Amino acid sequence: MLNSKIYDVLKWVAIIAMPAVAVLISSLGQIWEWPDADKITLTINAVALCLGALIGVSSYQYNKEIKG
Repeated sequence: MLNSKIYDVLKWVAIIAMPAVAVLISSLGQIWEWPDADKITLTINAVALCLGALIGVSSYQYNKEIKG
């Protein structure tokens, strides 16, 4: 089971950091014509979505167990 500090960090990474990095790469990729910037952006967003979903399911199950 995750402690609350690790949970908070993972949640911040999935909800804030990864989407922000994806937007940054997408924007700079268009400006500077980086190859495969779209693929990188889609990959980051897919990982962030998966991580967020897993954290959400874990949180739901934890809260369900606590409430009994």
